[in-house]
Amino acid sequence: MPLAALINVPANLGYLALAGIVGFESMGVPLPGETALIAAALLAKRGDLSIALVVPIAAAAAIVGDNAGYVIGRKGGRRLLLRDGPLLEQRTRLLDRGEAFFSRHGAKAVFLGRWFAGLRITAAWLAGIHHMPWRSFLFWNALGGIAWAVTVGVLVYIAGHVIEDVVKTGGIAGAAVIVLAGGAFLMWRWMRGRSEARR
Repeated sequence: MPLAALINVPANLGYLALAGIVGFESMGVPLPGETALIAAALLAKRGDLSIALVVPIAAAAAIVGDNAGYVIGRKGGRRLLLRDGPLLEQRTRLLDRGEAFFSRHGAKAVFLGRWFAGLRITAAWLAGIHHMPWRSFLFWNALGGIAWAVTVGVLVYIAGHVIEDVVKTGGIAGAAVIVLAGGAFLMWRWMRGRSEARR
């Protein structure tokens, strides 16, 4: 089955579905946000959607959803984790470790979390729970959301026929691995270029 069929909506509703799935996943709801972006990029490759709209819609939905997740985590996440009940000691320890981690690596976690399913759902909550400064969160979150939408969306759009062939033979997991590997390579090249420029 072609990956584009995973978003089973008419082409003129694809943008709304894309925004909703990506936005709610970023807010913390376990939805297939990256699958939705891949599918929308394939629909754009077929001419049913416009890649010039798919990429900014996905980026904007990711940023808005993450900021909503940040607010939820900041306002009520800590209170929820410290409620009396089972595993309170473990939850408290997890909170303490998370605080230390975010004080050292918060920016990296927020930025790179866009490319990892577990972090994509939880990074914004964790940033809010551990009171990462909102301006810093917004900057790295926006940078990550834009970079993720551009790398994944454009990569799938350019390699659309190859991705569809991979889905037919290796399933969605195979396509996700290729997209993630391609995105990781592009990010590595970009970060290496910045490092060399600084030196």
